[in-house]
Amino acid sequence: MEFGVTMFPTDYSIGPAELAMAVEERGFDAFFIPDHTHIPANRDTAFRTADVLPPDYSHNLDMFLCLAAAAAVTKRIRLGTGICLVVERDPIITAKEVASLDHMSGGRVDFGVGGGWNREEMKNHGGDWSRRWKLMRERIDAMKAIWTQDIASYEGEFVNFENIWSWPKPIQKPHPPIWVGGDGARTLDRVLRFGDGWMPMLAEKGEARIDHYCERIAELGRMAADLGRDPIPVTAFAPPRDPNAIDRLRNAGVTRCIFGLKAGSVDEVLPRLDHLAGLAERLR
Repeated sequence: MEFGVTMFPTDYSIGPAELAMAVEERGFDAFFIPDHTHIPANRDTAFRTADVLPPDYSHNLDMFLCLAAAAAVTKRIRLGTGICLVVERDPIITAKEVASLDHMSGGRVDFGVGGGWNREEMKNHGGDWSRRWKLMRERIDAMKAIWTQDIASYEGEFVNFENIWSWPKPIQKPHPPIWVGGDGARTLDRVLRFGDGWMPMLAEKGEARIDHYCERIAELGRMAADLGRDPIPVTAFAPPRDPNAIDRLRNAGVTRCIFGLKAGSVDEVLPRLDHLAGLAERLR
C-alpha cells in the first residue's frame, strides 16, 4: 500500500514547495492539494465533516500554482488534485493546466475530480447545482478530447468547441489517471463511465463507515467485472489513522491512503508530518 499527504497551502501556512520537499524526503508516495476558488461568506450549505468550516478553506492558495511549485522541487512523488472542482472551471483552461503540470513534472499527475459540496460556491461560477453531474461529465470528456487529439472538437449541452489546437499533451498516455471523488448513489457509475480510479473521502469515523466503504469497494469490483474490466484502483482520502481500519481497507482493495494535515506554520506542520511518516512506515 502507498501513502500520501494532503493539505490546503494557505497564506498563513508552510508553503507548498517546502511542504512537498518534506513529503518526498520522508518517503511518502504522493502529495495532494484540495481546491476551492472561494468560500461564500453567506451560505446555507452545511459543511459536512465538522460543525465549523476551518479557515483553510477560504485562505487557500490556488491548487495548480501550488502543484507547479511542488513539481519544481520534487522528483518522485505523485502530484494530485484532491479534488479539482471541474464544475467550477473552464475545461479548455483546465486541460491546459493539467497537461502543463504533467509535462513539467515528468508525468506525475493524478487528476482527482468531483462535483463539490458548496451550492453557493458553484452558483457564483454560474453553474446549476441540479445539473452538475452532466456538466462534470461533459467537461471531463472534453478535456480527454483535448489531451488525446491533435485537432480537438467537442459538442455537448454545456461544452462546445470545434477544431482547436492545444499543447502540450500530457506525458502520461492517454492522459493522467482520473480519480473520481464522492460517495453518492451514482458515484460508482461515474467511476466506470469516465474514471480510472475511485477516491472517496473517509473523514467520518467509526466501524460502520469502514464497513460501508469495504462493501462499496466490493460492489465496484463486481460492476467492473460485469463490464469485463480489470479491478478499479481505490485511494482512500483522509482515512482514519487507525492501523486496524487501514488493514481492513487494504484487504478490501484500497491501494493508497492520503492522510490529511491541518494547515499551519512550519513548526506546527513538520512534527505532524513526522508522526504521519512513522505511522506510514509501520503500516507498510
